Amino acid sequence: MAMCKLRTCIVLLLALVHQCTSLYFHMWETDVKCFVEEVPDETMISGKYKVEVYNDKTESFVMKQGVGMHVEVKDPDKNQVLSKYYAYEGQFVFTTHTPGEHYICLSPNSTRWFSGGNRLRVHLNIDVGEHANDYKQIQAKEKLSELQLRVRQLVEQVDQITKEQNYQRIREERFRFTSESTNQRVLWWAVAQTCILLIVGYWQMRHLKGFFEAKKLV
Repeated sequence: MAMCKLRTCIVLLLALVHQCTSLYFHMWETDVKCFVEEVPDETMISGKYKVEVYNDKTESFVMKQGVGMHVEVKDPDKNQVLSKYYAYEGQFVFTTHTPGEHYICLSPNSTRWFSGGNRLRVHLNIDVGEHANDYKQIQAKEKLSELQLRVRQLVEQVDQITKEQNYQRIREERFRFTSESTNQRVLWWAVAQTCILLIVGYWQMRHLKGFFEAKKLV
């Protein structure tokens, strides 16, 4: 019972912490940067980005039109979920259909064939689950009151936590299956080693017996 409560608390904590990722990174025009988001199925993921180009004159990063971004997303089975070109600033949204690690790869729409080009700074913000929803837009579209909107947010948060718990169960089953499979392989390997040692020992005894008999020592 205590372990169950502890597991539930850990899942809730992971569900709350894992909802938003905000960062920026540097890359060149010919680079490809990939990120991994481990999420359950039927989960919405939204990513907002902004590309800035390094200006040698001002020695700073500035926004520049003409530098776009190609976003490609693959699910745990390496199936393509999203592949689209965007402008220098934009947003991509997709929904997962397979639980596990999803690969989000960003690459500038550069026409250069070799490494180098302009140095870029990319601001990236990834929202997972109910945090990917624009509740202001939902409230305006469906004409919801503040109370109705808050209730909807809570319902979707509970739904996301349930998905996280189900996914943790799937991971636990996979881990248990892997552990049992590994234990069985170790057991059979030990049995095989024992059999090999017995066969080698029996062969050595027969060989020594034949040697001693040939030399008339026994």
